[in-house]
Amino acid sequence: MAAPAKKPMTAAEFLQWAQETERKRCELVRGEVIAMAPERADHSRIKARIWRALADAVERTGANCEAFIDSLGVAVDDYTVYEPDALVNCGDAVAPDSLLATSPVVVVEVISPSSRSLDTNAKLSDYFRVPTIAHYLVVDSKRRLVLHYSRDGDRIAVAFVTEGAIALIPPGLSIEIADIFP
Repeated sequence: MAAPAKKPMTAAEFLQWAQETERKRCELVRGEVIAMAPERADHSRIKARIWRALADAVERTGANCEAFIDSLGVAVDDYTVYEPDALVNCGDAVAPDSLLATSPVVVVEVISPSSRSLDTNAKLSDYFRVPTIAHYLVVDSKRRLVLHYSRDGDRIAVAFVTEGAIALIPPGLSIEIADIFP
């Protein structure tokens, strides 16, 4: 006799569970809770530099946005919630007790050995299912490369950026590669 099928967890159930559980970082992927691997020092440094570059750009331009580092989730659908390494949320301020970005415009993932496939495949297509997301940055620290995916109408454009600036329009921000990879 086969074991009964496991019921997928919903995003609402996941967020409730996350509030009640002492946990490490997790994501909900198609109804299944996935623990995120521990981060190496280089991953953490790159993530912090990206957050700082985004936060500085928001402050410099006065955009009605806020940069976050690996704290808020992005709900893709009723069964998928990702926690990007950094994001920029624009518009109304996120409530202090919220676990989700309300209007993510820029999401960033720093590639690690365990996340490469998910970051460059499923997350790419999933993030752009969120109507507010205009930019998805995939950072490859080993190659000193940022893959900049941007929404262009109903198409997704990609740029391989190794030097210069990355223009994030909307919301009107610009970050320098030299600030990510000094």
